[in-house]
Amino acid sequence: MKDQETGHNYEFFAHTSCEFFPCHPTQHPEDFNCLFCYCPLYLLGEECGGAFTYTPQGIKDCSQCLLPHRRENYGYIIGKLMEKGEKDRG
Repeated sequence: MKDQETGHNYEFFAHTSCEFFPCHPTQHPEDFNCLFCYCPLYLLGEECGGAFTYTPQGIKDCSQCLLPHRRENYGYIIGKLMEKGEKDRG
């Protein structure tokens, strides 16, 4: 089935048979995107744009963030990665 919003199959994957699915609380598991199971924006720190906090030990805690798991955020994530690549090159 093609992605409902863009028509691009590669932008959405729901691994519903995963023992951790969904790994974050959500009211819409049918729209939970597992493509970015481990968020590629984690290393951007405070520039990731997600809903994160820091633990008392200073570790970034993304357990309440759904940014990489929302169906519509594929373009946002790719854009942030491209932006970071351009900064690193420039």
